[in-house]
Amino acid sequence: MPTLQLKITPPQAGDRLASLARRLTDLSTRILGKRREVTAVVVEELWPGRWFIDGRQVSGATALLEIRVTQGTNSVEEKEAFVQAAFEELSQQLGPLHEASYVVVQEVPASDWGYGGRTQAQRKAGSLSRTRPTEEVTSEA
Repeated sequence: MPTLQLKITPPQAGDRLASLARRLTDLSTRILGKRREVTAVVVEELWPGRWFIDGRQVSGATALLEIRVTQGTNSVEEKEAFVQAAFEELSQQLGPLHEASYVVVQEVPASDWGYGGRTQAQRKAGSLSRTRPTEEVTSEA
């Protein structure tokens, strides 16, 4: 259930944004093992002149990709591979990226975020209760 938030400059055509969303979803599925049917991608376009490094405007293509995943669900190696592959994909889609472009993997505790109105911890506990013998589930009701 990852969420990906991508900020890019310069703005892109709608088909390019859809392609970026598909490719980033593919990477999160292939590298991080996330389910594509619950992967959300939000793209925010920044107009040129809105990206600053050391207080100076940066020209050219820049990107900030942040992905949130449940804490402890991915290894260091998987996260490193995702950072590298996502940066390469962004470079292919947007053109050469300014060095001050970032890919960030944020791990969020299962108790601190949710999907469908339930935290990840609640969802996990619910799936565990469904695997218990019937008499245990009935006695908890």
